[in-house]
Amino acid sequence: MPIHVVRLGSPRLKGEGLRIGTVRRPPRGVPKAEFASRNFYDIWLPELAPSEELLQLGRAAGDVKRWRLFVRRYRAEMGQAEKSRLLDLLAALSRQASFSVGCYCADESQCHRSILRELLAERGAQFA
Repeated sequence: MPIHVVRLGSPRLKGEGLRIGTVRRPPRGVPKAEFASRNFYDIWLPELAPSEELLQLGRAAGDVKRWRLFVRRYRAEMGQAEKSRLLDLLAALSRQASFSVGCYCADESQCHRSILRELLAERGAQFA
């Protein structure tokens, strides 16, 4: 019963379960009632998205040095007590239920969800 890490808006995977959006903002131009049916997310958890300031840094990270800075700062944000507890909860739930977490970015390697995957793995989360 693992976690799937997905691109929001992509077709759902078999057995993916509940889709959690770890993004700062809802999808543009999509009515709230259609978020799930259009494969964005079932539940919105913006607390696991980078802060607005950090989001801008991540989008502008065109080289390894800037990306590493983004990674370091995102990890620091996720180290805050309330965010750390959410990560602990998701890691624990991954041993009992199937669900997914995701973001809109096309390239996971240049997206906070790649770091989110690492943070969850460090807490013992199970992945598909």
